[in-house]
Amino acid sequence: MTCPGKTVFLSYASQDMQAAQKICEALRAAGLEVFFDQRELRGGDAWDQKIRHEIHDCALFIPIVSQHTQERLEGYFRREWKLAIDRTHDMAEQKPFLVPVVVDGTRDQEAFVPDAFRAVQWTRLPGGDTPPVFVERLRRLLSPELSPMSATSGAMRPMREPVRATWRSKPVLLAFVAVFAALAYLVADKFWISKQLAPISVAFAPPPHSIAVLPFVDLSGDKEQEYFSDGLAEELLNSLSEISELQVAARTSAFSFKGKDTDIRTIARKLNVGAVLEGSVRRSGNTVRVTTQLINAVTGFQVWSHTYDRDLGDLLKLETEIAGAVASALKVNLLGDVATKIEVGGTRNPAAFDAYLQARRANRSGDEQGSIAGFTDAIHLDSTFALAFAWRSLVYSNILAESVPGLTLHQISERQESDAREAIKLAPELAEGYGALGRFAENALEFAQAHEAYERALALAPGNATVLTMNSNFLSAMGHFEEAISAARRAVTLDPFNGNSHLILGTALLLARHYQEAISHFAETISLDPQQPEAYALRGKAYYLLADFENSRSSCEHNPEYGASQKCLAIVYNKLGRRTDAEGELAKMKSASSGDASAYDYAQIYAQWGDRAKALECLDTAMRLRDPGLLDLKTDPLWDPLRSEARFQSVMRELRFPD
Repeated sequence: MTCPGKTVFLSYASQDMQAAQKICEALRAAGLEVFFDQRELRGGDAWDQKIRHEIHDCALFIPIVSQHTQERLEGYFRREWKLAIDRTHDMAEQKPFLVPVVVDGTRDQEAFVPDAFRAVQWTRLPGGDTPPVFVERLRRLLSPELSPMSATSGAMRPMREPVRATWRSKPVLLAFVAVFAALAYLVADKFWISKQLAPISVAFAPPPHSIAVLPFVDLSGDKEQEYFSDGLAEELLNSLSEISELQVAARTSAFSFKGKDTDIRTIARKLNVGAVLEGSVRRSGNTVRVTTQLINAVTGFQVWSHTYDRDLGDLLKLETEIAGAVASALKVNLLGDVATKIEVGGTRNPAAFDAYLQARRANRSGDEQGSIAGFTDAIHLDSTFALAFAWRSLVYSNILAESVPGLTLHQISERQESDAREAIKLAPELAEGYGALGRFAENALEFAQAHEAYERALALAPGNATVLTMNSNFLSAMGHFEEAISAARRAVTLDPFNGNSHLILGTALLLARHYQEAISHFAETISLDPQQPEAYALRGKAYYLLADFENSRSSCEHNPEYGASQKCLAIVYNKLGRRTDAEGELAKMKSASSGDASAYDYAQIYAQWGDRAKALECLDTAMRLRDPGLLDLKTDPLWDPLRSEARFQSVMRELRFPD
């Protein structure tokens, strides 16, 4: 059914026809022309060509988003979405075209939609009920007299839910507390629609309380000093994250633009933030010059800037000074408790802070021994440096016994626990301390303790991507899938260019048995980090669980020397009738492992081969060794062949999984 002119195109999943019908009727009643195809059975070349023609000619495109579109990862409406996005490539940014509408409780941050939809304003019309203000908005967008500027000033405010951001830092720049308050001030003053500014694209409507901190430029001329400028920027990012009303882009995504010639507006669009903080650092001897500036990402205009020259020993004092200067300039009052929260767990010893920054750099580069040495130096310089204890504990949790000469696995575990508890003792409000304790308890198979620690970390840092992924990983293993997937989706929102965020979300979806969607996130991890072997192995596992054995084989063969890939191949080769090859993969694993260290993996292989006796024997060995892999025993689908076995059920009771 069409109206002459077909000005507005409604795109919807067939299950949302009733809601789409309501929207169509409201628009037509107001005299707007609408293309609304009501046929439930769609197909044929002629019909396809007609749809393409309508999308090419329409003035506005309204994609209807809902739980139904969430559940349908394939559908013709997704082709319509793609055609509409393709058309925008020939449009000026100032031209309004995409007008996404949500007809139920689906959150825009979690919706399975193209990135182009996230860059524009969304409208919620529950059940398709269409208020006059929405109709009027469309009428204005369709008006030929409407300029880009008037379109912006007349647009409805985006109805995004705030994402709480938080996770510490040391004695850090309260300036950026003020920075955010400044944003609210600017919005209230309608700064970004001032006649003095360049035209603004109506397509970009980021959350009003959102910001990214870019890596600071090192002006020292010494590449070895970049850890300091990067570290300072990261600490500022962490400081901003302590403000619950702020949505702060996580480090990995914000720092992904380092060394690239990307303009501020493009960065802001990719990260979906309304402001960007950038700066430079020049350190020479015992002095440091720090320059910072805040950019309104919508207009590209500078909001605030200042340069400070100080002794290196006054760095923390400088941070407070910056905060005061920003607050004074923007007439913003800082709350004392915010300052206390930001500084929790930090140090006022500049040498300890420097050692800490170097340790963090070593950790990110995979130098675990160097990282431990750096955190140890920081602790020796300041025995009250809680953050250094917490991070050293987290590094211990990720290493193998042979990675630390002279230490057994038991000794490493003891140090991991001791450091975590010391961090909490020194700073009871430090999220990293509880995260480290949760990681220890998880590895020790003390699930109730881990659950309590992770919950506390999340309460202290609900907007930090690392805290969210740690919680998601644990919750999915415990079978709390809704909470796990929600936490992982929030992490992806905050850190969209971090492959690990997508990996954790994919893992939660896999354990929840949403295999197809899990595959899409493993693929996203691979696109962001093609050298990530775990993503290929997990994607292969998801394909296997879908009974797509050829794709499973192909994915797992990508890194044939990686342990998880070998386990995957041992399972899928057997399913493909290649038993000799399957046994060969198991033999490789046994030759590369020390004793029974991989008994948990052997048990899963035997379970999938149908050899229950050997599987249960290996499971008993894994229990005797307290294999950390037993974390996934409750929810991993590979254990399904054994779930009816009395011995398996006994092991489940012994592990005392929380409800």
